[in-house]
Amino acid sequence: MAIIDSVQSAGRTTWKWIKRVLLLCILLSIGWLCFIIFATYSEGTRTGYVTKISKKGYVFKTFEGELNTGFFTNAGPTGKIPDNVWYFSVSNADVAAEVQKASETNNKVTLYYHQKYRKLFFRGETEYIVYKVEPNHEAPAPSPGQ
Repeated sequence: MAIIDSVQSAGRTTWKWIKRVLLLCILLSIGWLCFIIFATYSEGTRTGYVTKISKKGYVFKTFEGELNTGFFTNAGPTGKIPDNVWYFSVSNADVAAEVQKASETNNKVTLYYHQKYRKLFFRGETEYIVYKVEPNHEAPAPSPGQ
């Protein structure tokens, strides 16, 4: 009977450690998922003209847009002209309406964004999530006689 008791005791100890390791793995997975969803890699602004805003997705509909920064540069050493279009996602319908209005009126705007660590299917097709739109009121160019 001593052998059976020691085997049962070892089994209980083993299962105790397996449960602890599984709990640790679950907690680490939840922590990693929360980090990926809520953490921001960087934040900033981009200024230009909104050329496109659309609602895309099969199940999770997100707003996707394009901003033309309007800066022209020479071709680099590869001979390829750099792309001046910045792709972004909008998760808030009110902000998407402001972006749509800027696109329709062809006004220059500044978009404030958070760059996330990863793009997620329910958040948008890009890592860049726009959360604020600000119209860019440029001062008129001075006339030549002034």
